[in-house]
Amino acid sequence: NIINNFISGWILMWERPIKIGDLLEMGELRGKVEAINTRSTRIRRLDGVHMLIPNSYLLENIVTNWTHRDQTIRTSITVGVAYGSDVQLVTALMEQAADEHKCILQEPERSVLFEDFGDSALVFEMLFWINLSGERGLRAIRSDLRYKIDHLFRDNGVTISFPQRDLHLDGVISIK
Repeated sequence: NIINNFISGWILMWERPIKIGDLLEMGELRGKVEAINTRSTRIRRLDGVHMLIPNSYLLENIVTNWTHRDQTIRTSITVGVAYGSDVQLVTALMEQAADEHKCILQEPERSVLFEDFGDSALVFEMLFWINLSGERGLRAIRSDLRYKIDHLFRDNGVTISFPQRDLHLDGVISIK
């Protein structure tokens, strides 16, 4: 096992499928590569905890490298609005929120999709591109956008939906 990890370390250093500074995702874990050694790779999770990953694991399992070629990634946020909302206004307000955020790239252009007629909502998804090498993290940018969208929706009378159920009773109700 030690020899396997040692050889895997040399492969990682020679082929460079990952490099220091890359953002990796392995199942539920995400983190930035801080060091690649001959036996293991040190990754700092987004919560600040360090992990030592055996090099053979990085070669034998599915690992998503978000920043392999560059720091530009696409991400999204989803919002549901009440039925009866002006869908064109919803689209325009979501686009405005993205256009006003300094960390969202103009190219490739962001897009808003009318995703679905949900149980309790008209569902919209906004796809946008950011540069992860910037000062703001992925989660912080998404949070900023949600705050801005909430503010714009309130100012323009658009209601963010919540689960609703109609209850119909058939028959007679007797109260004793």
